Amino acid sequence: MTEPSVADATNRIYESLQADNADIDTHIAVLKAALAREGLKEATFDPARLVQNNRSGRKRMQAYFRQRGVTVTFSDP
Repeated sequence: MTEPSVADATNRIYESLQADNADIDTHIAVLKAALAREGLKEATFDPARLVQNNRSGRKRMQAYFRQRGVTVTFSDP
């Protein structure tokens, strides 16, 4: 079985966010490992695909991911 790419891990996080954060910590850990494998320092998310696409929601997401060792940035809308 191949390891998921950053894009795969990011898509799973979008799905988890849509499903009321189901297994979000597991998906963050997979994303963190994928970032390390690909030599990336941060994950970029599309704010339009977030459940709470407002400043508060984005900052909360960044803080939660940062506590788990993943730096989050957002693409331009």
